[in-house]
Amino acid sequence: MKNRSRSVVGVGIVAVGLFSLTVSRGPALAEMYVAGQVGVTVPNNLTNIVGTGPNAGVSFSDLSLQDSFMYGAKLGYYFESVKWLGVETEVFNTNPNIKQQTLTANGPGGSVTFTNPGENLRVLNWSPITVVLRYQAGSFEPYVGIGMGVFFAHLSSGRESTSDTNVGVNTQLGLRYKITQHLAVFTEWKTNFVKFHFDASTPNGNAGGFKGDYGVNILAIGVGYHF
Repeated sequence: MKNRSRSVVGVGIVAVGLFSLTVSRGPALAEMYVAGQVGVTVPNNLTNIVGTGPNAGVSFSDLSLQDSFMYGAKLGYYFESVKWLGVETEVFNTNPNIKQQTLTANGPGGSVTFTNPGENLRVLNWSPITVVLRYQAGSFEPYVGIGMGVFFAHLSSGRESTSDTNVGVNTQLGLRYKITQHLAVFTEWKTNFVKFHFDASTPNGNAGGFKGDYGVNILAIGVGYHF
């Protein structure tokens, strides 16, 4: 866990360095912008769930997640010489909690069905660098982007909790409208994907943990200021 976290932090630092270097080496600051955003997270199920530790060798049915509010901010830059090309960094938070539901565990000894009472899940997504392509059509600017996401997840239930940090993929498809030269509004559809590995959540570690695939869709709206 510690080695994985250090690797993720290292990748993030390198990405931030590349973002800063790219901007600083550009011609003039053609178009830099800052923006705030809010939206709703519509998660897929947690899938491909397998146990770890004492649960190794056991697979579980998919975990259903709740819709959640999302909020965050972004900083971006479009190049002077290539106006349709830009880079962006953003951060946003969401809480797609695990619902109370019936699960099935399949292991060497057979299958068992039980009730999961639900757990709190918080995911902070930091995208150190996203490549953005836009098309300028007067005041309207449709755009697409893809980049790396660093996902900080915290899972808790009562007094038990566990965390994981891992690298995944962020994509975005949006439409920006320039109200004035400096003020713009936008709407954006994001998709995120990452593999989480949650270690044992109890103090003595006897309960084991699990790993699985996390994917969400996010509909966001925001306001940006373009310098």
